[in-house]
Amino acid sequence: MIEGLQLRHHSAEQAKEILDQLVDLYLQVYAGGGVFHSEDRYRRQLDLHMQRVGWELVTAIVDGALVGYIYGFPLPPQTRWWEGIHDPVPPGFTEEDGNRTFALSELLVHSGWRRQGIARALHDELVTGQTEMRTTLLVRHDNAAAQAAYHSWGYSTVTGLQPNWDNAPVFDVLIRARPGS
Repeated sequence: MIEGLQLRHHSAEQAKEILDQLVDLYLQVYAGGGVFHSEDRYRRQLDLHMQRVGWELVTAIVDGALVGYIYGFPLPPQTRWWEGIHDPVPPGFTEEDGNRTFALSELLVHSGWRRQGIARALHDELVTGQTEMRTTLLVRHDNAAAQAAYHSWGYSTVTGLQPNWDNAPVFDVLIRARPGS
């Protein structure tokens, strides 16, 4: 692990204080990613997600600089998370009660800090404390590095999903049962 790496938990209120830093890192990571990865769309996404009950952010700091972060939230009943999911889907797969599924919405690490265990440390720091039965995330099918990492962390691909956002790509839906459940 990286010497001096600090992982910090933030509520939505605390995250608002570093919102510009979060957006700046997102734009660096997804530079050249097209309209879907625009500043305006991401700010709207963050604003909507930060309003979710149970939303939590974990940041990775090295020498005072933000080098990565992860955030997620439990899926409530009537969630829109599953809108755009592709068939076939196992029966009951998209049924939520607020305690069934924790959704990881973003996990990103600055390019200069990748392949040093930061993504895994962020993931484990956020997910280990969650009480939901499973964790889900969306990852682009062509993102081989992320696909390999998530599968090595125990995630399985279920189907595809295209979010109801303008210019959204198709993602793979990955699921991991909470260890011991």
